[in-house]
Amino acid sequence: MGEIRLVEVVEHPIDAGLLEAAVADPRAGAIVTFSGNVRDHDHGRQVAELTYEGHPSAEAVLREVAKEIDAAHEVIALAVAHRIGPIPIGEAALVAAVATAHRGEAFEACRALVDLTKEKLPVWKHQRFTDGTEEWVNCA
Repeated sequence: MGEIRLVEVVEHPIDAGLLEAAVADPRAGAIVTFSGNVRDHDHGRQVAELTYEGHPSAEAVLREVAKEIDAAHEVIALAVAHRIGPIPIGEAALVAAVATAHRGEAFEACRALVDLTKEKLPVWKHQRFTDGTEEWVNCA
């Protein structure tokens, strides 16, 4: 089993470089970092603003997701953070970093970490569009 070095749900900007640094390890031949950023469009509509709201259990759930990925993959170290609150377009909502001995394992584990986070994290996205419409989506 690897080390889970950082798991957090925060209301401030996430620095992908800090997560990558958190998983750095002399045993690692590969580090893969993913940054899921807020984009200015969704399904053909222009996004004016976006807010994520999280259940109080969100950080505990994210820790369980990290443990599940650690147990299922040959991870040396991993870190994951999700932001809640209003997030400006272009800033990161989800950042994941995984260190493994080889690149294939790192890509696979990081993708699994992102996908499982999106599947299980109790976070809801509220988007307001420039045309005045809005929507809630249960996803990360």
